[in-house]
Amino acid sequence: MTWTTVCRYDDLLPERGVAALVGDLQLALFRCHDGQLFAIGNSDPFTGACVLARGIVGSRAERLTVASPLHRQTFDLRTGECLDDDGVSVPVYEVRARTGMVEVKVA
Repeated sequence: MTWTTVCRYDDLLPERGVAALVGDLQLALFRCHDGQLFAIGNSDPFTGACVLARGIVGSRAERLTVASPLHRQTFDLRTGECLDDDGVSVPVYEVRARTGMVEVKVA
């Protein structure tokens, strides 16, 4: 696995997602209000549409989440687990900020 530079850290607005194409993978990147970064698959597993980057960032209890803009199913940004439907999840990817750039680790 290698780290791939995706964008500048400052290009990510807090509580907003952006879509990124890394190789053949469509990712949704998020920067939370506290500066934490998350990368998940951009494809909504319920519809197949690549829309999770446009989802609503929030929280449920102690879990940071994104809700799909289509049917509002909510996904944990750390684990990819769907909080509304057991057994459904999206892939998660390691992400880091390094020298002002956002890097994602993909296979």
